[in-house]
Amino acid sequence: MNGEYLPIDEAMVSVNDRSFLFADAIYEATPVYAGRPFLLERHLARAANGLRALAIDYDESALAPICAELIERNGLADAEFAVFYCQVTRGAAPRTHAFPAHPVTPTVYAFAKELVRMTPGQWDRGYEAITIPDQRWARADIKTTGLLPNVLAQQAAVDAGVEDAVFIREGMVMEGTHNNVFAVIDGAAVTPPATNHILHGLTRAYVLELAETLGIPAEERSFGRAELLDAEEVFFCGTTTEIRPTVRVDDRTIGAGTPGPVTRRLYEAYKERVARR
Repeated sequence: MNGEYLPIDEAMVSVNDRSFLFADAIYEATPVYAGRPFLLERHLARAANGLRALAIDYDESALAPICAELIERNGLADAEFAVFYCQVTRGAAPRTHAFPAHPVTPTVYAFAKELVRMTPGQWDRGYEAITIPDQRWARADIKTTGLLPNVLAQQAAVDAGVEDAVFIREGMVMEGTHNNVFAVIDGAAVTPPATNHILHGLTRAYVLELAETLGIPAEERSFGRAELLDAEEVFFCGTTTEIRPTVRVDDRTIGAGTPGPVTRRLYEAYKERVARR
């Protein structure tokens, strides 16, 4: 917390911090496998883009040594799966909608913790999702902490007894509440284009790279809810999601109702890549 390493229950943030008052902050979450962060440079580059978009004056390169130190201090060198989370806010200042009149020091908060990975049995059974109207702001590509619409959508999924929710904007598929979504259509892995309406997920980009390596047709294009429900396969991907098969959406069985061959090939390749790093 602001350069100090301490137990999480001792970390305190001012009530005047603009992340508390306005969600005026960006964040990143990087997966860590056996103590090694995965795609950290890409996460830091996206953090830099977010900091510039919000005009927060902070050098994102300072986060790399913080990540390494937190992995060591939390004993995660041998953990199969963990996450490094970091958040940079504009800082604490008297409440006004405009930026503080005088420069303030950004608040920097980070932690690392072990995660529970999907078991093979869970993965083989597949997961379920619902669709929900997209009520987010028009800059979902900036990874800010303003996630209330995502929270409400994910709670709708919880209330429905499923794992994920898919945002639908004007009839078109966007993404999940905390992950990106793919549909396998005519044998191709299809994902919505990287516009301002979705987060440009780094796992999403890596899945597209994997598909090319494996010779799996892949395409970034818009598609609607009807195509999603009629798809041969559906899967979500993200930092903590990895690659997760979805076998039912809105009570509609996807494909054969089991994880499909394209999703399985991509997931096996993903696991192999992170294991041999």
